[in-house]
Amino acid sequence: MGRASRTESVRRPRLAWLKPFLFLFALLPLARLVWLARGQGLGANPVEYVTHSTGTWALVWLLATLAVTPLRWLSGRNELVRLRRMLGLFAFFYASLHLLTYLWWDQFFDWNEIARDVIKRPFITAGASAYLLMLPLALTSTQAMMRQLGRHWQRLHRLVYGVGIAAVLHYFWLVKKDLSQPLLYGAILSLLLAARVMHWLRSK
Repeated sequence: MGRASRTESVRRPRLAWLKPFLFLFALLPLARLVWLARGQGLGANPVEYVTHSTGTWALVWLLATLAVTPLRWLSGRNELVRLRRMLGLFAFFYASLHLLTYLWWDQFFDWNEIARDVIKRPFITAGASAYLLMLPLALTSTQAMMRQLGRHWQRLHRLVYGVGIAAVLHYFWLVKKDLSQPLLYGAILSLLLAARVMHWLRSK
C-alpha cells in the first residue's frame, strides 16, 4: 500500500460521520415545518411561509452540491464527492416540496392559472425552468444510470449550472424590496462557478 493510499485510509474514518450527520441535518427544515404546522406556528400566511422555506432550502442544498467539487480541490479530500449525490437529491426534494406547495396549496391545481403564471411572471418562468432542468439530474442520479449513460452522464449533469442560475434568478425576481438574500445567494453561486472556470483554465 502506497503513501497516498495509507493517507486516504486514515482520512476516510474521520469523514465517515459526515454523511449521516448531513442526512439528518438536511431533514431538520422539514421537521421544523411539521412541528410549526402542528402548533399553528406558520404565521398569518402559512402558504407563503412554507413556499419560502422550502424554496430557500432547495437553493441552500443546491449551492452545497455545487460547493463539493471546489472544496475537494481545496482540501484534497476526494471522498467529499460521495456527499454530492445526497446533497443534490435533497435539493431536488425541497424543490419538489416547493413546487407542490405552489401547485396544490397556492393554485389548487388550476392549470390555466398556472400556465398564465408561467407565461406572464418571470420569476415563475425561472423557477419552472430550474425544476425542469433539475428533473433529469434526479432521475439519472443512480449508479445504474451512471453506468448506462457513460460519458454522457457527466455532460448531462452540467445542467446543474443552469439550474443554479435559474434558481437564483427565480429568487431575485420574486423579491421586490430587500434584495440582500438573493444577492448573497447570487454571489455564492458566482464564486462557485468562477472556481470552476479558474480550474478549467489552469488545466489547459
